[in-house]
Amino acid sequence: MSEEKPVPATPAAEKPARAPKAAKPAAEETAAPAAPGAGSGPAEKPVELVGGVAKQPTAEELLKEELGAVKIRRAKGSKNVTSGIATILASFNNTIVSITDQKGAVIAWSSAGKCNFRGSRKSTAYAAQVVAQDAARNAMAHGLKDVVIRISGPGLGRDSAVRALQAIGLEINSIIDVTPVPHNGCRPPKRRRV
Repeated sequence: MSEEKPVPATPAAEKPARAPKAAKPAAEETAAPAAPGAGSGPAEKPVELVGGVAKQPTAEELLKEELGAVKIRRAKGSKNVTSGIATILASFNNTIVSITDQKGAVIAWSSAGKCNFRGSRKSTAYAAQVVAQDAARNAMAHGLKDVVIRISGPGLGRDSAVRALQAIGLEINSIIDVTPVPHNGCRPPKRRRV
């Protein structure tokens, strides 16, 4: 009784050798450009071939092309709200931006801590700018186009947050200062001695 042992296969025997890919003729590539709207990205121009090699556009040609406005993707559960209220709370220690619809339901919000600012950096004007941009992007994904701004608090981020909302493309209808001012109410805390 002779038993034959199977011979272990070598890696070369397992995978057949691939034939090198043949380059497509230049006539096929230029004759069949992609159908407009078929791809998910922007419409691509047909590639020019010079001697079988794709010609790269020069810097001058790239600069001539106009870039469109900043594209904001639609959110998955889009709320389709076109006008809203942006409430900016600028305290001495933090900046919080909430964007609501006309009824007061929150569409988007952001704060300095959410945007990874920690400690004393949370109270800066730059942090307020980043916070406002973050909240505005999220709200614009739900279809927001114009806002009424309500500013509250004495913090450093008041002006920079408003400028950031305007710069990102939201139309500002009005700006209202709703900082609470006491008519000689509660006794203020004692002065700091440093």
